[in-house]
Amino acid sequence: YMIKKLLLLIITILTVSSCSLRDEESNLSIETLPIKQAEVPIEFDYGAIYKLKVLFDLPSGCHSFYDLFYQYENSTRIVAINSVVNTKMACTEVLIEREFEFEVKVTQQADYIFKFWKGTDNAGNDIFEEIIVPVVTP
Repeated sequence: YMIKKLLLLIITILTVSSCSLRDEESNLSIETLPIKQAEVPIEFDYGAIYKLKVLFDLPSGCHSFYDLFYQYENSTRIVAINSVVNTKMACTEVLIEREFEFEVKVTQQADYIFKFWKGTDNAGNDIFEEIIVPVVTP
């Protein structure tokens, strides 16, 4: 009898947890947006923290900022914007300019190579604006 109750409880929990908001969540997707402009210092002091600023456009009223895409390997940093897009609502076609600031702590003595994603070309290849910021030791 106790096993039947336990089994019934497990089935109930599984049934309730399977009724999630998945249908509503399917209205959302992530889209990577290009960086229009980047503001970076001329040089970094080793060990310091800097605020960098990027400007980007949200292409419609259905887009909203999600987070900064920031991927690094060795001295290179690839930067873009991740946005959330509501795919099931009527959208305004207005371009909305936004800016985002993020911090970089200078932990390497080699130059920082920032590659700001500008979109893709006709062949689907990524296009980057590359900015090299030298690191000086104070």
